[in-house]
Amino acid sequence: MKIKKGDTEAEILTKGAYLYSFKIGNRDMILRGDLERPTRGGMAILIPFANRVKNAEYVFEGVKYTLPQNREGNAIHGLVMDKEFNVIGKSEDSISLQYILEHEGYPSKLDCVITYKVFKYGLRIKIVVRNVGNKRAPLTVGAHPYFITADDWRIVVEKEESIKKCISFNKIPTGELVKTKLEHTDYDDCFLISGGIQLHSSYSKVRITRRNMPFVQIYTGVRGSIAIEPMSGAPDAYHNGLGLKILEPNESSYFAFAFRFH
Repeated sequence: MKIKKGDTEAEILTKGAYLYSFKIGNRDMILRGDLERPTRGGMAILIPFANRVKNAEYVFEGVKYTLPQNREGNAIHGLVMDKEFNVIGKSEDSISLQYILEHEGYPSKLDCVITYKVFKYGLRIKIVVRNVGNKRAPLTVGAHPYFITADDWRIVVEKEESIKKCISFNKIPTGELVKTKLEHTDYDDCFLISGGIQLHSSYSKVRITRRNMPFVQIYTGVRGSIAIEPMSGAPDAYHNGLGLKILEPNESSYFAFAFRFH
């Protein structure tokens, strides 16, 4: 389904509430989606964990839970990417989608609502997650957008002194954070960053703002693009606790981010 404001257009699929494309005029600004590998293009939504959970298992309140494993032996990218969302509201420039998440590897039931709203040269995304089960629920959320870039890209952080990198072992953050700077190099790393983030290249300039999503995964593994992924918590937050939210029964959490092209 497409939503539009002027010559700015987004296409959202009900499977995974997935952003398949984002264009200004005839120009793609987000790498077009890949339905076979949704985290290699477009923008996947990550609930109830963002990126990895070590060994695809965790203990929460004395109970051990097991999640689907990837080839690394970890769980990755949440539990909703392949789920069919229901459209609960639509206008010319916005759409809201809902999915009730229940999974044997998760202690409670979540009502997940994703809202996309197009504005001139940009897109806002709101994620509201409510615990509608009767048990407490561990939660991190994220999104996985691929911004098209030229090779001369650079990342500009408004509060550069705030950047902290998650120290990782085998792509799993240990819980330790160290101050750092961002460079033009290969990344598959998580950072804690305050304030706005800008991605500049001769292809485009985009500013990313976030609310309740202080962590960012940066991934440069798909040529011609960079994934700058806003997240409420770090990868493996179920173990390291970085940004982990515990939702009480009937409690909601709100997350939002936006990107605007110049």
